[in-house]
Amino acid sequence: MKKRAPFGYELVLNLFECDKSIITSKKQLQKYVDLLCKKIKMKKYGKTLLPYFGEKNPVTAGYSLVQLIETSSITGHFSDLWRSAYINIFSCKKYNKELAKEFTRKFFKAKKMTARYLIR
Repeated sequence: MKKRAPFGYELVLNLFECDKSIITSKKQLQKYVDLLCKKIKMKKYGKTLLPYFGEKNPVTAGYSLVQLIETSSITGHFSDLWRSAYINIFSCKKYNKELAKEFTRKFFKAKKMTARYLIR
């Protein structure tokens, strides 16, 4: 049987001790996704979804981010209470995962970060 090429590449980032003024700002989250797409050379498909919800429970309160890109999606979930961010960058097109990691860590001013890279 012939070996198949990978379908896609996914970077999963968990960021801790982020700058609360950034993760709680819709304007800053929009700026993040706009700059990230430029840096990793991804073309946005449609508008960014940035709802704020989960207010009934302090653990779940925060923004979520969904940006479709021509080759898949960028998603993020942000916890106001824990000052944390959970980002997934999935694309069928290869991208510079190290650039994406460092840009994301610096943008949110995270003091700690874990990362996993999946070839799917």
